[in-house]
Amino acid sequence: MTGKFASALTLLVLTILWGAQGFAQTTPAEQTPQPAAPAPAAQQPAGQQPDSSQEPADEESMRRKAKPRDYKSWTFNVGAGANVDSGATKTWVRGGGVVGTAGVARNGNKYLGLRADFFYANLPLRNSTQQLAQATGATSYALDFTLDPIINLPVTKLWGGYVLFGPGFYHRSGSLKGSTAVPGSACNGFWTWWGACSNVSIPLSGSFVNSSVNQFGYNFGAGVTRKMPSGVEIYAEYRFTHASHNGITTDVRPITIGLRW
Repeated sequence: MTGKFASALTLLVLTILWGAQGFAQTTPAEQTPQPAAPAPAAQQPAGQQPDSSQEPADEESMRRKAKPRDYKSWTFNVGAGANVDSGATKTWVRGGGVVGTAGVARNGNKYLGLRADFFYANLPLRNSTQQLAQATGATSYALDFTLDPIINLPVTKLWGGYVLFGPGFYHRSGSLKGSTAVPGSACNGFWTWWGACSNVSIPLSGSFVNSSVNQFGYNFGAGVTRKMPSGVEIYAEYRFTHASHNGITTDVRPITIGLRW
């Protein structure tokens, strides 16, 4: 009995082992798990720029950004006034002659510029001068062209000033009316200043009644400005001009009031 039970148990164990071996051969080997593929990056929509809101500002480009100018590149001026004589001119010309001026300035910054001016100055001869010239009347004037560096001096938002100096070209001209002077007569101081006497006597031709003298010289001056609500400035200016040629001088001191814009 015991032998039969042992035989049956042995047979059962062999059957189980045989079945387990067959199952292992038919079942596929376990695959080693592979790491998951990374998720694809989000695609930027076509035409959309990357968000640069977090990028630092370009400091150099900010520095290069042009600042608004606090001055005008070009300024213009017109004015009128009267002449105050001095030097040899004062001897023959009375003061108070009408003066007119117009100019333009090219400014490099709010302080420095280059200004060109044209002046007309009436030079009325004194009565004593006309008697010396034996004339019943006369016209006399000077045309001046100056080119000056100008230094602007802002004081407040409304008030300012400037100084200027530089070379100039001066043309003085005139004509005597009804002169009875005798050609060949000795020259006096007036005829020399008038430009008619190149020697010691009045020329024999009648050209001595007309004068035309070209001279080079210098000038300097200063002005005060007051800005109006419209932005136009009112200015008052005093100028000293001196010119000479072959010992003949012309001195004009124009005082002008005008507009600058």
